[in-house]
Amino acid sequence: MNARRRTVLTAGAAALVTGCGSSGDGDGGEESSPAASGDASPPSSSGNAELTTASEIPAGGGKIFKDRKVVVTQPVAGEYKAFSAVCTHAGCIVSSVADGTIDCACHGSRFSIEDGAVEQGPATRALPAERITVEGDSIRLGQGA
Repeated sequence: MNARRRTVLTAGAAALVTGCGSSGDGDGGEESSPAASGDASPPSSSGNAELTTASEIPAGGGKIFKDRKVVVTQPVAGEYKAFSAVCTHAGCIVSSVADGTIDCACHGSRFSIEDGAVEQGPATRALPAERITVEGDSIRLGQGA
């Protein structure tokens, strides 16, 4: 019974993302600003597939991968983090990473590149962490060895 409820909620969230996900920001999935290094987590849909290279993630900033619904940041040089790119307010895909925040253009929410915490509403919940593995210059979704 509990598993069925989770499935229904997950399907509902997917519908919201699909409905709100296109903000006319193009497809691809990127945005940058200086960031730092660290660890993070993966999107629930993909397991250990290469996402990008570490050199593509600016220190003090990050990059959005809209097709994977994940944002990778580098809050401090050499420290990489990853979060869901789905805004916790209305399910839009975040649109940019700038000035230490992950920003959603739909309603103005901003999240910390360090921990996904809400820095400006209307969102009230942090972006969930996603798992990534950094090996050399490769950043992969999912758990490592």
